[in-house]
Amino acid sequence: MRIQTVDWKNNKIKIVDQTKLPARFEHIYINELKKLWRAIKIMQVRGAPALGAVAGLGVYLGIRSSRAANFSELEKELDGVIEYIGSSRPTAKNLFWGLKRMKNAALANKHLELTKIKQALLKEAKNIIEEDKKSSRSIGRFGAKLIKGGDKVLTICNAGILATIDYGTALALIYRAKEEGKHLKVFACETRPLLQGARLTAWELKKKGIDVTLICDNTAAALMQQGLIDKVIAGADRIAFNGDTANKIGTFNLAILCKYHKIPFYIAAPASTFDLSIHSGKGIPIEERPPQEVSRILLKAPVAAQGVKIFNPAFDITPHHLITAIITDRGIIRTPYKKNIAGVIGGLK
Repeated sequence: MRIQTVDWKNNKIKIVDQTKLPARFEHIYINELKKLWRAIKIMQVRGAPALGAVAGLGVYLGIRSSRAANFSELEKELDGVIEYIGSSRPTAKNLFWGLKRMKNAALANKHLELTKIKQALLKEAKNIIEEDKKSSRSIGRFGAKLIKGGDKVLTICNAGILATIDYGTALALIYRAKEEGKHLKVFACETRPLLQGARLTAWELKKKGIDVTLICDNTAAALMQQGLIDKVIAGADRIAFNGDTANKIGTFNLAILCKYHKIPFYIAAPASTFDLSIHSGKGIPIEERPPQEVSRILLKAPVAAQGVKIFNPAFDITPHHLITAIITDRGIIRTPYKKNIAGVIGGLK
């Protein structure tokens, strides 16, 4: 199975519509900024690295028809586009990392004609896509060293092909381990309320020929108690300077369970997911999503009393002391995180 989640085709942004999976595999072609904003908001495209890629393409999409007379005018338009895209979702660092890269690319080329500046921005957006392909494979290469043949691995949400460009973060370890001839079994949490584990992770693992078993989120403790989990691997949407990590709601639960059962708990993410400006997880903004995601299964069949109050944060924070190691595209980081994150991740663009 070869899938490219985000691409630039026929002068449009091409994405896999993840809201249709697993029933239908469809692409969407986006040529308007408002449609891109909505695609991010309703999670037709999702996953931190994938958001970095669409952010880059979105900036180009937003200014390609600009009639600015000079760079000063173009920069004002550019800043407006960046602010608008950034308002779609607040937590994933890669979204803002992609936007910042595009702004830096514009500034680096401001001496050129405006047409060439636009070309440089499209090139930068395409570079982000190509770099993510390499980044995911580096995460897999480093992380597969932690996986043994016969391992039983638990994961949450979707940190695979559909969350990146074409390979994954947490699932990159599993794909690489399989390529190395290691046989393993994966348990995928369904991941309420939008079921990214059931709809996306189970789907792509099955397509890849991985032995996968789907479980309800609240089954994880029982599996660990029975000795059926050897390690847990999760992705990340933002990682603070001290190693505190934001990921899909429920990740913190798994980290606590791992601590109790003495099971290694790993985070897998590229360098672009680290936010070295934030000292700890307390500074990471947490997105709260619409209550309908909880009160209705996939926004359709009602499962809750009408009018009941609902709290629906998309992410939680796993404290660094519960994380065994963080697997990145630049190497494996272990405690003490403050020292070692700076050493491994230093020099972010």
